[in-house]
Amino acid sequence: MSVAPAESIASLSSDLFYDILRRLDGPALASAACTCAAFCSISKEESLWENVCSSVWPSTNREDVKSLISSIGGFRKFYADCFPLIVNKEVGEYQWNNYLEYPDDWTEAEYYGDINEFESTTPSDFVSIVDIRFKEKPICSKVLWGIPNANGHDGWFHNCPFRIDLLTYADRDDNNDGVVTLSVSDGLPPITSMERERKDGKLWRELRGGLLLSWIIVNKKIKQGANLASWSPLDGQRHWPTDKDFVIRFGSVLPAKEILPSQVVQCILVMKFRVVHTEEEGVQTTLKLTELSMQLEDMEGAHVNGRNSLLILKEALSCRRSKNYSEVLESCHMYSKVQNELREEKMRNESRLDTLCILSGIAAFMTFWYYIL
Repeated sequence: MSVAPAESIASLSSDLFYDILRRLDGPALASAACTCAAFCSISKEESLWENVCSSVWPSTNREDVKSLISSIGGFRKFYADCFPLIVNKEVGEYQWNNYLEYPDDWTEAEYYGDINEFESTTPSDFVSIVDIRFKEKPICSKVLWGIPNANGHDGWFHNCPFRIDLLTYADRDDNNDGVVTLSVSDGLPPITSMERERKDGKLWRELRGGLLLSWIIVNKKIKQGANLASWSPLDGQRHWPTDKDFVIRFGSVLPAKEILPSQVVQCILVMKFRVVHTEEEGVQTTLKLTELSMQLEDMEGAHVNGRNSLLILKEALSCRRSKNYSEVLESCHMYSKVQNELREEKMRNESRLDTLCILSGIAAFMTFWYYIL
């Protein structure tokens, strides 16, 4: 009786191990790589991490994005750089009384930062890779190469407030011609009228609780990337500027040492939806994405100019990150707390100054009439 030769155990084990690992998500795959030498070796396969990145960021399925990721070190490095979120624990060190204002005697070069470092950082070096999910379902993927309207070192971009409006300049999706909508079929609750929504806020709660945003910035020159979003919303505002608009804010706290006096800035990512249909119109409730933008603000709420923003974005690519989401939220909330304390102290100082001016005016008035009479 003849027996067919069996596959070697090593070959069989390798195939089984690969089949097991390809079913894991990123954190589980990274943990499995630490369990044994076989898993560690197989987990280095780029195809595994390409699948992981594709499931987390659908925009990485694009061929141009795949080429970009390969050029900066591969999918494994891309995941390690962009899945953890930016954490800045130094926010608490910058209390209002330690906040440095812009000195009056600063030269233009000092105000705008290191010219040599700026010249090594150009707007065309940056790529924005953005993905939006609602209740775990991908609804939008956008890619923006470079920073729009930023050509020329002496152009308006470098001295004006920095802002990226993704819907205006990003590549349009082939399926929906760039229009992003959410409806009841996507998991939105039906609303009969805006007046009813203002009272119960059900649509607002579902929208804020279901949205996830990833905004990855990649610098092609230094081959680094980072996720500037907070995944979940930090705050928002409903019925503004009209009763049909919903504004949701994401973001992170970025280091600005030796760039701005405040030492830290907030990256604000704004997502705005507008109600275009309600149930009372005879169609299902539908929202349209009308804004998806990025801007940087310092502690006083002033917008950072284009020149300094490029330096800050470059610095952010090498700052500390964490997979602990509560740690990320703590950093953002600490920034808001310090910022509010700064504003309150400035208001108190202005109130004291106003009171002093009033008292001085009264004293001058009484002195004047004292000598007249």
